[in-house]
Amino acid sequence: MTTTTTVKKKLAPRDNGAPDFKKFLHPIMIKNYGKWKYHEKVKPGIIKRVAENGDVLYVIRAGSPRTMSVDTVRKICDIADKYCQGHLKFTSRCNVEFLVTNEKDIEPLIKDVTTILGFPIGGTGHSVSNILHTQGWLHCNLPGTDAAGAVKALMDDLYEEFTNERFPQRVKISTSCCSINCGGQADIAINLQHHHPPTINHKNMQICELPKVTAICPVAAIRPINVEGKSSLEVVEEKCMYCGACHGQCPSMEIRDPKTDTLSIWVGGKSANTRSGPSFMKLATYGLPNNPPRWPEVGDAVRKILKTYKEGAKEYERIGEWIERIGWKRFFEVTGFKFTKYHIDTYRFARTTFNTSAQVRL
Repeated sequence: MTTTTTVKKKLAPRDNGAPDFKKFLHPIMIKNYGKWKYHEKVKPGIIKRVAENGDVLYVIRAGSPRTMSVDTVRKICDIADKYCQGHLKFTSRCNVEFLVTNEKDIEPLIKDVTTILGFPIGGTGHSVSNILHTQGWLHCNLPGTDAAGAVKALMDDLYEEFTNERFPQRVKISTSCCSINCGGQADIAINLQHHHPPTINHKNMQICELPKVTAICPVAAIRPINVEGKSSLEVVEEKCMYCGACHGQCPSMEIRDPKTDTLSIWVGGKSANTRSGPSFMKLATYGLPNNPPRWPEVGDAVRKILKTYKEGAKEYERIGEWIERIGWKRFFEVTGFKFTKYHIDTYRFARTTFNTSAQVRL
């Protein structure tokens, strides 16, 4: 008589999907998850969070340059080990938040952050938060400008607005290195604009997946064509809106042009549902020179918007809410930006956004 023993094999842990975020939280956050009583702003860059049972957690926010060396990341981790039991987090806007339970550790931590790392403390409350940006020349495969460099130049000018809370409400800024706008919606957004359809290298089109390139166009401006006996693509210029999505799928369709690419500034976007609901941003000014390494024309336009917003908005109004209250006509008057036909939303799928009132004045 023989017996068969079934051996149950141990399977590898499942690694698909998002990991359990709670195991990475500070112990005080895990203990009081969903049980926080209130929070208060101690001063710019420092938030005190108090739980229902009396536990206190201090959050110290520092602005990082986002693009960091391994040595810098190790220094950040060393500071977190020293004061935060090894716990810290990066926000979606590239701020570094150190989590402290002992109030006596706050000032020593700030001293180490400002001297060892050189990072400013701030970005909380009614201030300019750290600027969200796309990859730019360092990493992305289709940028027409450098988002990271523009952020560096702009934050040099807005440094004091990060370390202080002097606006009616917080201001979120983003920069995008191409027209696809991975930077997303923001109170103020700086985006690249192309001004002609892509230049097609028909000899190299065979390296691309042509059906995929055709399908990626949001306005159906790309169609198949045969060139010298080989399959290729062409662009219907009347439909093309110069977004550059095709170039992201096919390097043989070059959309970038250093002679004609310019920068535009959009305002009024937000993702939060507080006060007014989420909103898309709208064009404020365009045709600004793509002028590295400091982009002075962009900096001047952003400061102009911030100045008029600070002077005219009511407390707690975001930039888009302020504009909607005073009207777009008044916005162009106080900023000095020129209103043109290109500010009118004529996108072929934008019928629901048209203002059809007979009383509208442009």
